[in-house]
Amino acid sequence: MNVLTQRTKLGLEIAGAGLVAGVTGDVLLRAMPWGLNATIGAVLLVASGTWLVRRNNVKPGPDTAWLAITLLLLGIAFLRRDSEQLAAFNMLAMIVTLCLAAASLQGEWITNWYPFDYARGVVTGAFSSVVGSLPLISRDIEWQELPQDPRTRHVRGALLGTLIAAPLLVIFAALFASADPVFNTVLSNLFAFDIESVIQHSVLFVFWGALTAGYLRWALLGRPLGLQSPTAKPIASVVPLATALGLLNFLFLTFVVVQLRYFFGGTSLVEQTSGLTFAEYAREGFFQLVVASGLVLPILLGADHLVSAGTGPQVRVFRQLAGLLLVLLAVIMASALQRMRLYVGAYGLTDDRLYATAFMILLIGVFAWFAGTVLRGVRQRFAFGAFMQALAVLAGLHILNPNAFIVRTNLARPVSERPFDAAYATTLGADAVPALLDAFPRLAAQERCTVATNLLKRWVTGENATSDWRTWNWSRARARSLVRNQADTLRAACPTPAPGASQ
Repeated sequence: MNVLTQRTKLGLEIAGAGLVAGVTGDVLLRAMPWGLNATIGAVLLVASGTWLVRRNNVKPGPDTAWLAITLLLLGIAFLRRDSEQLAAFNMLAMIVTLCLAAASLQGEWITNWYPFDYARGVVTGAFSSVVGSLPLISRDIEWQELPQDPRTRHVRGALLGTLIAAPLLVIFAALFASADPVFNTVLSNLFAFDIESVIQHSVLFVFWGALTAGYLRWALLGRPLGLQSPTAKPIASVVPLATALGLLNFLFLTFVVVQLRYFFGGTSLVEQTSGLTFAEYAREGFFQLVVASGLVLPILLGADHLVSAGTGPQVRVFRQLAGLLLVLLAVIMASALQRMRLYVGAYGLTDDRLYATAFMILLIGVFAWFAGTVLRGVRQRFAFGAFMQALAVLAGLHILNPNAFIVRTNLARPVSERPFDAAYATTLGADAVPALLDAFPRLAAQERCTVATNLLKRWVTGENATSDWRTWNWSRARARSLVRNQADTLRAACPTPAPGASQ
């Protein structure tokens, strides 16, 4: 009697979990937009991993539990908000969390990782999940160890015979069908199926099954990552690095002086110098400042790595120049936020502007954490703290409710400065619907007509009029109910489609 090795046994269980995930993914996750199905998928994945860990006495790292809880919370988030941008950020956070959880299951201490370790951990985890099912089937599972049941020992021969007979069956069936209309009808009824649907189901089954099996294989059978930042070598001189940082400081200082001159000089100075209005001036530069601020972080992290093995004076020079750069960057980021405030005041709030501002706020927190950790010689705490700040900002966005916040912000602006963009507001997710209906009586006649037409089309007669249980989401269900309850009032406000309304 054959005895299965532990690796083969675990490999078979992972393959079985992959098969279940393939069926589940095809049944649940093919329905869009994601809602309840994404939550169920996250719960099943965590449950499968937990079952495999306990069944095989795997000793995970100390961070596995809170990473699993984070994954569950990200999955549950799909039940609440109806925002494409938030859903995309949720997916990105889930991918990163899954990759970190795989490393933790291998015994890694995520909280002690450096930024380079996070990058390599995510890339390695993602790549291994995509291709991991191949070594699982070809190498990890020793198929010859499986018991040979007399009742099934001829199964392989039968399958081979079926493959040999398949083309012959097709040829003779085609000949007989052409010779006899009755036989042709029998064959047509017997094999009446939608080939396109079969292909779609097969692709989704293979995709989710292989991805899940590959991920679990990497987490439970893969070798520990052992990722640490490359060993730093002492530098001969700090002059090149100091010169580069000094020039960056000089450029940043020049920009700060110009910014202070404009913002304290007022609107007239901007218009005379640039030929732009103050709002246009703010609009032109915000996103460039966001990109510039984001580029500073990898520069400082790279510079810190270069001097990490340097002498005390070399490290002090770097910290002084880096600290000055962070001070100047703080002024630039404050300028960027001021630009956004002016920008929103003149043109209103949109998704892009809101999420860019959230990213800027995240950068402010990350740079403050950089100053409190890396510049104080405790760089091993930086990456984990930055990751937690990213999760906190994402949670804050969920609490803020971006779509409703955008509508309320734009409604609060004086109409004399810029009319409310009702057409844009109705393109936002279901979270914007309650705010729109609350403000509906206060809107101008044309705006009421636009809102009424678009809401009715979207939530009563359009694509969101009906709901698949797999895509159930609290915000979408609430929006659908509210619009249907007020359908008569909305129709009365706009008997004919409004100009600019969705057709």
